[in-house]
Amino acid sequence: MIKAGIIGATGYAGNELVRILTNHPETQIIWYGSKSYEGQNYSDVYRNMTEIADDTCKGDNIEELAKQADVIFTATPQGYLAQILTDSVLENTKIIDLSADFRLKDVGIYEQWYKIQHKRPDLIDEAVYGLCEINRDKINQNTRLIANPGCYTTTAIMGLYPAVKEGLIDPDTIIVDAKSGTSGAGRGAKTANLFCEVNESIKAYGIGNHRHTPEIEEQLGYACGRDIKIIFTPHLVPMQRGILATSYAKLTPGTDEAKIRRVYEQYYKNEKFVRLLEEGVFPETRFTKCSNYLDINFKTEPRTGRLIVVSALDNLIKGAAGQAVQNMNILFGLPESTGLETVPVIV
Repeated sequence: MIKAGIIGATGYAGNELVRILTNHPETQIIWYGSKSYEGQNYSDVYRNMTEIADDTCKGDNIEELAKQADVIFTATPQGYLAQILTDSVLENTKIIDLSADFRLKDVGIYEQWYKIQHKRPDLIDEAVYGLCEINRDKINQNTRLIANPGCYTTTAIMGLYPAVKEGLIDPDTIIVDAKSGTSGAGRGAKTANLFCEVNESIKAYGIGNHRHTPEIEEQLGYACGRDIKIIFTPHLVPMQRGILATSYAKLTPGTDEAKIRRVYEQYYKNEKFVRLLEEGVFPETRFTKCSNYLDINFKTEPRTGRLIVVSALDNLIKGAAGQAVQNMNILFGLPESTGLETVPVIV
């Protein structure tokens, strides 16, 4: 049995980790970490866990937790893990981090976009970017630190990766237009996220400076073998959860829809959690809700010579907690889908 601890267990992603790991046949949660609710019963914070997870919330003593846990999930704000992560922790346990602290390989870019000083730049090269379907071969029993990808980034990268990797599009022409539910902003009280502020409205934010931009650029840059720049604009929509990204790029000469279909089928036909939809059927967030599935489809636009890719996932599952558990399964040699085969909920 894998002994798991969670630091940040009372945030939305943390709660999804609790829910998934509670039903995971090979895992036992031994630490519900929360600075805000330390000393309170976890089920008093989330009533859905009554008589399921009634344990007392503990603090964030990662040194003590590392002596007890086989794996620690950190669902914490940017900069937090890098500040508390020590060599002794990594000598005793494995870390799967849901923040951005170790996603970007260039510390200068991290500090530029996140406006904070990185406290453990020496660990950046060691961290594996845990986009499971692309980097699973880099994760093994010796891996100590996994940087779990962001929700917007998973949606965009997975939608575009085959086309970029195989040279079907010009990566310098990529535009990603994405929509997210309000849970992506976290559980903290913010005026901009109040019901009356978001209901019956949609707004763009982070225009030209959203923090997920360099993450998408870096990973797609690896796919095409050079640095690229994209336009990424996220939008907030009045729903609780889910992300839908519509991505645009100019097709390379000689590329048609049949060729693109063959490439995408080749890349994703054996992926449990990536569903390449039938021609003419496009992803909707409601069909991935509360699941680890990522839906993708595309269409070419001959009039403008562009590819349009639509991708959708649940931002708290495949975009956060579910992908983290998928990484854990790979890390410990379990079938990748263990504990993650929940059917999407549509109402």
